[in-house]
Amino acid sequence: MTQAMVVHRPGGPEAMQWQAVHLGAPGPGQVRLRHTAVGLNFLDTYFRSGLYPLATPFIVGAEAAGVVETLGEGVHGLSIGQRVAYAGSTGAYAEARLIDAASLVELPDFIDDRTAAAVLLQGLTARFLVKEVYPVRAGEYVLVHAAAGGVGSLLCQWAKALGARVIGTVSSDAKAVIARDNGCEQVLVTANEDFAERVLQITDGRKLGVVYDSVGRDTFERSLDCLRPRGTMVQFGQSSGTIEPLEINLLGRKGSLYLTRPVMPDFVGTPQQRTLAAADLFEALRSGLLRPRIGRVRPLQEAVQAHHDLQTRRTAGATVFSV
Repeated sequence: MTQAMVVHRPGGPEAMQWQAVHLGAPGPGQVRLRHTAVGLNFLDTYFRSGLYPLATPFIVGAEAAGVVETLGEGVHGLSIGQRVAYAGSTGAYAEARLIDAASLVELPDFIDDRTAAAVLLQGLTARFLVKEVYPVRAGEYVLVHAAAGGVGSLLCQWAKALGARVIGTVSSDAKAVIARDNGCEQVLVTANEDFAERVLQITDGRKLGVVYDSVGRDTFERSLDCLRPRGTMVQFGQSSGTIEPLEINLLGRKGSLYLTRPVMPDFVGTPQQRTLAAADLFEALRSGLLRPRIGRVRPLQEAVQAHHDLQTRRTAGATVFSV
């Protein structure tokens, strides 16, 4: 038996219950993985709440690092005791789990387990946002909402390294300090000012080619106003709530805008894609291009409180659970 955060009925943070679960032996193509560190992501709240439905009961969590304990039949390229990590496979809020070996990436020696659990999902997301969804170009302004958050921090750092002039938004003055450290040339506190008006002031009236928005309902419409004709609205989260249904002609009236809602499986869904993207991410960490910030480490049993803190914007940087 192993302990895990199990959801029997989707709902608020209290829907997660710390209880014993039976794992059994790994099946063909699987390994038994003992977790050493688990990442907290806003994605976890979408599954827990039922916004992204799963059959019940289920275990929350999409990212973790750990050690291979047992190999199932047909598993090659992995060994018992090997350090690995994964992102995107629900079931991470547990002391151990069974998982498809093809979902795992080997961790290099220069990345510790907590860093891996803090950065893999968010770092892979930041990578495909700035390199594939909208390839950022040197010298252009880009707007990044939640610039002190987990993905936002890495996204700002990566865009800055590519030569972009990053404008970040945050919810408080304290988070503004973090956003500046992430490479933001300008930081806007949304509680104090209209970010769309300030963007035009900063750029001398020139609108932007891209907005990266993980906030959703509170920022969506004004974000569209920041875009030049044929600009791209990258909507990759909804921390403030679900966006209202869109009248599609609005995109035409605002300048033939592009709107995309990218999700990670479409960019790192195969082992080959995952290996290449992870190698790029690990090199960015090794070289110092990315500087992940772990805001807090807390026991996995405190996941309920961690979800409360995340949803009320009381976190900055990444939160990692120790196991």
